[in-house]
Amino acid sequence: MTAASPAGARRPSLLLVTDLAYEARGRRYCDEDIYLGSRLRESFDVALCHPRDAAALLEGFDTVLIRNSGPVLHYREAYDAFLSRARELRTPVYNPLGGRGDMAGKEYLVEMDRAGLPVIPTVDRAADLPALPDVPAYVVKPKLGADSVGLRFVTAAEAAAELERAAEGSLLVQPRIGFRHEVSFYFVDDDFQYALYAPDPDRRWVLEPYAASAADLEFARRFIAWNSLTHGIQRVDACRTADGALLLVELEDLNPYLSLDRVGEEVREAFVARLKTSIASLPR
Repeated sequence: MTAASPAGARRPSLLLVTDLAYEARGRRYCDEDIYLGSRLRESFDVALCHPRDAAALLEGFDTVLIRNSGPVLHYREAYDAFLSRARELRTPVYNPLGGRGDMAGKEYLVEMDRAGLPVIPTVDRAADLPALPDVPAYVVKPKLGADSVGLRFVTAAEAAAELERAAEGSLLVQPRIGFRHEVSFYFVDDDFQYALYAPDPDRRWVLEPYAASAADLEFARRFIAWNSLTHGIQRVDACRTADGALLLVELEDLNPYLSLDRVGEEVREAFVARLKTSIASLPR
């Protein structure tokens, strides 16, 4: 699986898991992963595969890198087979499989809210709905969702009915809150790389570079520390409320889209270099 370099040295092999045909609103997953694959090929022998094929193909690779593979909700059985096979073969996976954020579903939002962390108030039981702020509309979404798949805006009565009908613990309900903007903080391991924000809440995928303050980074690092991943790419998504506070929207630690086309060349080069170093240092 791994070819020798012209000098005869063995290069590590990398299976990059991606869905190049996945269509996401406002983003081109394929462009980002084609670019990233070409840059990682400078240091690794790289092959790309679809997430449905990963379990069958991972044997013989030194490392598996999960990138823009789309919502697991669309291929749950194949993903479970991949997890089982990776653990059986003890193949290092990047990000490592012990993530406590979106990798494990969005249950963490309920846990964080109960613990008093700065997150959008979140419940997963009809009995807990009175604990949410009284607002005109609520957000209902699946715990295993991503990219707004299954997200709906409902009334309080509709939210209660949805939770009653759904399988226990499968849905989340949050208040639909007004905010100034959304902002995302991107990390490799525990090192901050860059931040982007959407100045227009109605155009959330039109992102611009954001100069993060010390307070902003203190907020974001709190969730990176909570997750305790020693290696990996993580994206901390937050919204800034009308009073200026930041609230966590999600902690994406499985396959965060990086919006590398929205940052300058210097930032992009630094990110790629840091990612190469991180992958190379992954315990095997």
